[in-house]
Amino acid sequence: MLSRLGALLQQAVETREPSVDLLEAFTEHWKGITGYYLEATDESIPARQTDIPWRLKQMLDILVYEEKQQPAGEAGPCLEYLLQHKVLETLGTLGKAEYPPGMRQQVLLFFSRVLGQVQHPLLHYLNVHRPVQKLLQLSGDRLGSGTEKEEVQFAAVLCAKIKQDPTLLAYILEGKSILNGRRAQELPASPVEEGAEHPPGTGTAAGSPSAEPSPPRRDSNLITSLMGLCKSKKSRVALKAGENLLLLVGLAQEAAAACLVRSSALCQLLTEHLCDLYSAVPACTDPADILALERASWRSQGDAAGDGVFPGKESLAAFFGWLDYLDELVMGAHPVVADAITEAVEEKFFQGILQPQLLEMSELTILSATAMLTGTVRQIRAPPLLHRLVLFLLGPDRHPETPGDAPHPLRTQLIDRCNHLSDEISLASLRLFEELLQKPHEHVAHSLALRNLEARGYLQRGPAMPDERGPPEPDPDEDGLDLEEDPYFTDGFPDAGFGMAKKPPPGSAPSGKGQVSEVVSSFLCLVPEEAKTSSCMEEGGYDTYVHDALGLVQACRASAAPCGWPPAPQPLDACHPEATFYEGHFLKVLFDRMTRILDQPYSLNLQVTSVLSRLAAFPHPHLHEYLLDPYLNLAPGCRSLFSVLVRVIGDLMQRLQRVPHFRAKLLLVRRQLMGLVPGEQMDHAMLFKGVVVLEEFCKELAAIALVKGPPEGPP
Repeated sequence: MLSRLGALLQQAVETREPSVDLLEAFTEHWKGITGYYLEATDESIPARQTDIPWRLKQMLDILVYEEKQQPAGEAGPCLEYLLQHKVLETLGTLGKAEYPPGMRQQVLLFFSRVLGQVQHPLLHYLNVHRPVQKLLQLSGDRLGSGTEKEEVQFAAVLCAKIKQDPTLLAYILEGKSILNGRRAQELPASPVEEGAEHPPGTGTAAGSPSAEPSPPRRDSNLITSLMGLCKSKKSRVALKAGENLLLLVGLAQEAAAACLVRSSALCQLLTEHLCDLYSAVPACTDPADILALERASWRSQGDAAGDGVFPGKESLAAFFGWLDYLDELVMGAHPVVADAITEAVEEKFFQGILQPQLLEMSELTILSATAMLTGTVRQIRAPPLLHRLVLFLLGPDRHPETPGDAPHPLRTQLIDRCNHLSDEISLASLRLFEELLQKPHEHVAHSLALRNLEARGYLQRGPAMPDERGPPEPDPDEDGLDLEEDPYFTDGFPDAGFGMAKKPPPGSAPSGKGQVSEVVSSFLCLVPEEAKTSSCMEEGGYDTYVHDALGLVQACRASAAPCGWPPAPQPLDACHPEATFYEGHFLKVLFDRMTRILDQPYSLNLQVTSVLSRLAAFPHPHLHEYLLDPYLNLAPGCRSLFSVLVRVIGDLMQRLQRVPHFRAKLLLVRRQLMGLVPGEQMDHAMLFKGVVVLEEFCKELAAIALVKGPPEGPP
């Protein structure tokens, strides 16, 4: 047999008409493959131990060689034979039968090599894309099968061809519905027509009138194959499948994007897998472990899952890794595809799974769901997905809030939980909002704070009483004590200074850096000397916070850059508050928490002050004014961050006078917090820890005020 084949090849080289002999050699090899099934007696022999792989390789080489000899764009006799005699159809059937064992692997390799190495356009032919579809239907049904490597290689070749010619996508996505006769009337009837190329738009889901109303099909096709391979336990296979799916969704042609959305179950498959992975996270997973996980990367998911340090780590890594993949997918996708994916994620995951859990009453469920939501917020970066998430959590409303108004129940619930009876739930909810405030989306700061500050309703209207003394000299012994009767100390400070007056009266504070230095001094002098302990510990002053404040302010400026915020406050004569000023639900909860800083756990105080510091670092002039200006002439009944701190200091000084040896105990608590001495039980420990946090928070606010400088321009 081999000698006969050798003679045929020799004759093919010596003849004057090589194409005829190439065709003979090609058909001889094909007959050799089909003849194997007539002659073979041992069904257990693997395909790789037969001459089938060698014959397929010879057929491929002949096709490639023949194409090089042909004029560009013309199909040679061997290629015509392949198309007319349904060679690929037959091979697909043999691969499906998996006889001899390993035949599917050989067929996948042959398909991949033919489509990859033959330059003539093939996928438009029915006798090519139909067996390709059938072969794709075999992929992904047996997760963990031995052909995953060949399957992903086959899919990669198809994706590369589609990238070169996006119109091919419709041919590949026709799926089982055509093969089952659903649109049989569109198929050519005669064998000659079967090998012909389809006219543009015929036989494609995008061009057919019946394709538009029909729902996305869940039949096996290139998308389902890639999705199945994305779930492979072999990290290289999953990575390559994910990269090829990224390639498909990033096609620039709108027709291809529309076809991908309408003619495949891409969005549903992506979202269902996300929901399945979320549900697979054990309910007993510690919320602290969820928050401790670093931001996941789908490209290194296998490394991250590794050997779990805690129960549920592998499941968490799988969920956040897939969420990271979805995020990158949306980031690089055509807008049509990106919108469809984000809509599916919002409907199935945000509203279908997260919302019911977040509205639960069980504390354990609340803690777990809030931790998972915080991780989700941290993971998402793609603007379309982030936009949906922000509106899902905070609602679309942009008008000023009124007390008791709750148009978006989820937002109301999440903010209320920052002031929950359970300190754990309060802490988890505050962490969520801190993570949310780090996202580069204008609606976050607007919904939580800015919409209530737009009209500057916190300022006293009408002429202010002139005060020729300028800003008061800070006196630690008087802070808060003389103002005890006024609940918010609204008239304890004149309005001269820190950009309040267009023309400062004589004797008022100088502008520019002088104003900043006075603001810094005001915050530094809030805590009386007898309640300060950092100087006794040889620690630096507020300047130790300047470096961190600079990083925080720069990060906030970068995230707010697209927002288009004004550089200066809106002029008062252009502000027309519609009703009595209300700081809004979120700031009210934060201020209420600050008033209880002396009676709250240390970790909770750290989280409250961290959120307020981030808000103060934002470059909006109204937030800057409301949170960092000690000299505001507040309207009756209004409070600012500074007035809240003054009230806390007044309460502190009264309470410290009732605690014997408070100074020594306060120093001991600071040393314990720094880890210099072992912790021990002590009366009033929560009070002393609150004092330490209060001192450090005032230093941090002073550093932020210094870094930000005065607001630009006139008020």
